[in-house]
Amino acid sequence: MKISILDQAPISSGYSPKEALEASVQLALSAERLGFTRYWIAEHHDLSGFACSAPEIMLSYIGAKTKKIRIGAGAILLPYYKPYKIAESFNTLATLFPGRVDLGIGRAPGGSAEASMALSDNFLEGVRQMPEKVMELLHFLHNDFSQDHMFAKLSASPLPETSPEPWLLGTSRKSALMAAESGSAYAFGQFMSEQDGKDIIKQYRKNFIARGTLQKPKVILTVSAICAETTQKAEELALSSMLWKIKAENNEGTDGIPSIEEAKHYFRRLNVEPFNNRNREIIGSPKEVAEHLMDMKHQYQADEIMIVTLVHQFEDRIRSYELIPNELIK
Repeated sequence: MKISILDQAPISSGYSPKEALEASVQLALSAERLGFTRYWIAEHHDLSGFACSAPEIMLSYIGAKTKKIRIGAGAILLPYYKPYKIAESFNTLATLFPGRVDLGIGRAPGGSAEASMALSDNFLEGVRQMPEKVMELLHFLHNDFSQDHMFAKLSASPLPETSPEPWLLGTSRKSALMAAESGSAYAFGQFMSEQDGKDIIKQYRKNFIARGTLQKPKVILTVSAICAETTQKAEELALSSMLWKIKAENNEGTDGIPSIEEAKHYFRRLNVEPFNNRNREIIGSPKEVAEHLMDMKHQYQADEIMIVTLVHQFEDRIRSYELIPNELIK
């Protein structure tokens, strides 16, 4: 069973962004050592709790420190950028780290309205143009514009021997159909979607059109999981991310992923049972988490499972990722 890591470069309370990014490097190194298929890092802008706003910079550093694990963005937020520049950046990465680079493409804002305004004069227009931007980007990556196209003689240099592998990321039927029609691999973000992912993935497979080098549909299912030696320990670790999500949803100020002690105090003070609604998160012992992931892989007909883990202490995050492969990678 192929499993991978999505890293949001979380900043925990009491820690600095520099420490969070250094932890991301260590996580990528651990992922390679543990046998994960790929390591992706997300793009966020001025969001409390997340440190990475420039995945391509982090990937150049991580690629130089790893040897074989696939590395990629999960995702580059395409509405903000010109496809040509993204193609140049990821072709450069693919030239430096041949056969190892993924380019995940997303259309979410990744931050506040103010951040969107600072990044782009018209983010919504970029979203509207997303299908055209995706196709233009793919043509640059594959260097296969038609002869009468205005960019026919333009290369997104350097041209690598093996192009970056494009993935379209999404949480809806619309993104699945865009991936299918563009002939791209598809990563479904189950951990942040309320929709029926099984049907969405089915629609992607049904409507897939082979283009470029990908001749059949390819699916990653991205899930949130926290694993520890016991269920009780895993549930304790999960309190931090639960409180952080509650504060984020309520627009409450936060200085990062809270500690377990702060989370316990919060839930006791409000007399709230945090596990009445686990909100799509997988929490448990190695056997429990592995069984849940294998069941989801079968139900969603996914080729690969990608795991995102949010806890306060980096050591607990690493340990969670260490425990899962013991059950899944045989």
